[in-house]
Amino acid sequence: MAKSIKVGFKESVASYHSIVQDIRARKIAPIYLLMGDEEFFIDKLSDVLAVEVLSEAERAFNQIVAYGKDSDSGDIINFARQMPMMGRYQVVIVKEAQQLKKIDQLALYTKSPSKTTILVLCHKQKSVDKRGQLYKSIVAGKGVVLESVKPRDYEISSWLDTFIKNKGCSIAPKALSMIVEHLGADITKISNEVDKLLICLPKDTKLISADHIEQNIGISKDFNNFELTKALSEKNIGRALMIADYFAKNPKDNPFVVTLTMLFSHFQRIFIYNYQKWLTTHRKLPMPSDMELCKMLKLPTPFFLTEYKQAAMLYPNRSVFGILGLIREYDMRSKGMNSGGLNDGELLRELLLKFFAS
Repeated sequence: MAKSIKVGFKESVASYHSIVQDIRARKIAPIYLLMGDEEFFIDKLSDVLAVEVLSEAERAFNQIVAYGKDSDSGDIINFARQMPMMGRYQVVIVKEAQQLKKIDQLALYTKSPSKTTILVLCHKQKSVDKRGQLYKSIVAGKGVVLESVKPRDYEISSWLDTFIKNKGCSIAPKALSMIVEHLGADITKISNEVDKLLICLPKDTKLISADHIEQNIGISKDFNNFELTKALSEKNIGRALMIADYFAKNPKDNPFVVTLTMLFSHFQRIFIYNYQKWLTTHRKLPMPSDMELCKMLKLPTPFFLTEYKQAAMLYPNRSVFGILGLIREYDMRSKGMNSGGLNDGELLRELLLKFFAS
């Protein structure tokens, strides 16, 4: 038996754009199963189907929106078997389909779907069991499946860069890092903030800068984790401690746990770069290209690679080992283990001083 291919965030993005392209080319499938733990693509594709398949006049008569918690499979099958009024298609959208009672019984319909109904199942939080009859019948009946997978932290930057380019704009690397650092992996929240930002930008702006982010989203361009890791890469103790003091005064906007995560990732990348240099020197292996190094370090563009090349000269791996150990120690202390009564701001300052002493 052939093994199913594991779907990741990258595949979800590609699948989403392919399905949207087909819909706009009027290649309409009888069933759309939109499933997975990333709600962004499920909601966006559901919106596309709600707007693109029927005209505004047709939607008044031929579009039905049902909710899983208020329905069962029998209700949905009855809706789907109805004939459209004064049009070629009717669209039945089932929101929160994961709450649908007896959802597996929908296979009774999906094995032989109506040619005049477009059934859209929005199944969030998890995927439908691919071993079940519902999934198999949708695939066999030429239905379309979108498996929407949450991104890993390192996948956000490249997605956001492309997302903004698709809107006719571009973003500076520092501004990109500021958004990702501040908003994390919540791409729904990120897309909403970017949409609001684009509305607020001066007319004909083609490049989003760090100043734009600070002015419109409220993220400091001078005091953030991006600037902190940069100061550490340069061994600029004064600058690093100044940022730590700012974090201590604004703890809600700069949680210690997020800073620790960023610091760990930063020094882990320095370790990987140092190891590649060691392989080149001691094993006579060729040094990877900048693009290959970006992939190894999970960096969105080579722009960020310069910092790691500089940091590697200042932090040999014997120092990096000690620093990674310190980060783990202070992570435990931030959770109350041997904290010595210090608050997060004091712990960060103490941690940074130990970095420079290592």
